[in-house]
Amino acid sequence: MSQLDKVRQWVSTQEIQVAYISDPKSIEYLTGFASDPVERILGLFVFADQDPFLFAPALEVEAIHDTGWNYPVYGYLDHEKPFAMIAAQIKKRVSNPTKWAIEKSHLTIDHYNAMKSQFPSAQFDQDLTPTIQKLRLIKTPDEIEKLDAAGREADLAFQVGFEAVQAGRTEAEIAAELEYVLKKKGVMQMSFDTLIQAGAHAAEPHGATGMNKIENNELVLFDLGTIHQGYISDSSRTVAVGKPSDKALDIYKVCLDAQLTAQAKAKPGMIAEDLDKIARDIITKAGYGEYFIHRLGHGMGMGEHEFPSIMAGNKMTLEEGMCFSIEPGIYIPGVAGVRIEDCVHITKTGCEPFTHTSKKLTYVG
Repeated sequence: MSQLDKVRQWVSTQEIQVAYISDPKSIEYLTGFASDPVERILGLFVFADQDPFLFAPALEVEAIHDTGWNYPVYGYLDHEKPFAMIAAQIKKRVSNPTKWAIEKSHLTIDHYNAMKSQFPSAQFDQDLTPTIQKLRLIKTPDEIEKLDAAGREADLAFQVGFEAVQAGRTEAEIAAELEYVLKKKGVMQMSFDTLIQAGAHAAEPHGATGMNKIENNELVLFDLGTIHQGYISDSSRTVAVGKPSDKALDIYKVCLDAQLTAQAKAKPGMIAEDLDKIARDIITKAGYGEYFIHRLGHGMGMGEHEFPSIMAGNKMTLEEGMCFSIEPGIYIPGVAGVRIEDCVHITKTGCEPFTHTSKKLTYVG
């Protein structure tokens, strides 16, 4: 049974008349068609006893056919009224649907109101998001292979990036060189903006690569990933230029211990929050607990941040096939920031990472 068939089965079981799937990543997962419609309308509509259909900008219709999509697809031109056209197609299948399911985590208020205007008596109470999250939670062997391939591309990116590091060069220069070399080798997309932060700048976990110059005797943080056939990699390493301070080296040592220990402990049957606690306790015991200011990990697959979160309060049991990051970090303003990350998949007995670049402190430049 395909994943789309599982959604149709859920729609039938829940006695839903129309399921409106609006998240492009969900649509890609269920149909094989990848697109970012930006301001245009892209939707997948699923019914209990009718064929599903895709609705898309007219300029995407041929690309949808090329994916092998075997069900109807309807396109619209920019000057047309997309929600009126969608409503017409729905009414051919269900005359007056009142019970709908939507992705509450994605559907905008604007698009909700537009659909509501077409079906004033409709109730959009049922949330489809948890159902799709659960479908995407356990990766198939084919998905694991694609994630492995993306991991190998990330390892290549680290190699190129480390070789480019020199005191006096800017973070932006290194990121540009890294991405240029990858494109020359056929790796066309990064999964997010490549993050390179030097020295105290790395103490901003969600900072951005900038024009800061790398200086001697400091740490440099890399956080990067690629997209391989729709699946992503996401990994972090922190390297040294010259001889960083004893404080910076201690931060690295503690962070590495937390990452390696958590990764070694991850296995089926473990509770998600307990894995977070393993890493957090190590960092707290070393005196840096207040500087570990995010969850240990997040799910990943087609998206860089998927379900579930590996954090306090999440009592989900880890299962074979789950994929997520293990990325403790210590960020001390004005001093240094260290993050070390592998994304892993849970195996029958433990876990395996998708990236294999050494986590022993590497001296570069």
